[in-house]
Amino acid sequence: MIPSRVDLVKFRDRKIYVKRDDLLHDCLSGNKYRKLYTLIQTPSEKYTKIISYGGAQSNAMLSIACLCKSKGWTFHYYTKNLPKVLKEGVEGNLELAIAEGMIVHEIAHKDFDKEIMELKDIQEEKTLVISQGGADQTAQEGVSLLAKEIKVWKKEQGVDKLSVVLPSGTGTTALYLKSMLDEGIAVYTSVLVGDEVYQRQQWRKLSEGPYPEVFPSKKKMKFAKPYDEFLQIHEELFASTSITFDLIYAPLTWIQMLENLRDKDGEILYIHTGGVSGNGTMLQRYKHKQARRR
Repeated sequence: MIPSRVDLVKFRDRKIYVKRDDLLHDCLSGNKYRKLYTLIQTPSEKYTKIISYGGAQSNAMLSIACLCKSKGWTFHYYTKNLPKVLKEGVEGNLELAIAEGMIVHEIAHKDFDKEIMELKDIQEEKTLVISQGGADQTAQEGVSLLAKEIKVWKKEQGVDKLSVVLPSGTGTTALYLKSMLDEGIAVYTSVLVGDEVYQRQQWRKLSEGPYPEVFPSKKKMKFAKPYDEFLQIHEELFASTSITFDLIYAPLTWIQMLENLRDKDGEILYIHTGGVSGNGTMLQRYKHKQARRR
């Protein structure tokens, strides 16, 4: 793996470094490449079938679909019943993943948790079950490479104090990154799914710590809901940096990062975790929202 480059940008009068993990791979972008790194290195003959589950527009879903196609593995993906609008016109990451050969299985909302528990117990030969979002201990190898890159970059740049910032869905990347970086490097994350209590519960399933610092939330935000302030900072970021960030995870993380670290000593390194393939469907949701206001 070639280390992802680091770009220096200035946003709202604050100098911030951006580690461009979004450029690691055309399809397996961002932290999904890191999480799936062990599987990328795995010989194709080890598996014939991969199973995973989660949301119908998941970034991890698309990355796993691309990986399976490259390996010649069959990919079965389980998700809650698709909404009518998506069944009538498949789009976004779901469309892209199906084009990569993914087989979709819909589960009724009321049965989802039960059936996922049964999936996790599957012991079929040459079959691997990947947890939602790639939240698995196998993610450690790829994240360890990210940690090494950060430490090398910090030394080469002569940076004394460093704050590393990244969004969290499952929080897996942030969790392992915290454990692999030096004590002098702080790791901060924004929780996008659930709240801090829920996030720590997820972390405890994988590790006893140490855990990243979680940015405090001023108000409860629903996951993947189109908020005006998210679109505003997304557009402002592109205008100022010429970098396209994702519309679900990055906006809140940048808002909270600027609120909490603007005056903090040292340098800030934001990890661009990819996910921009989902921007098209999110932008449509913003257009629908704006149309309803007229």
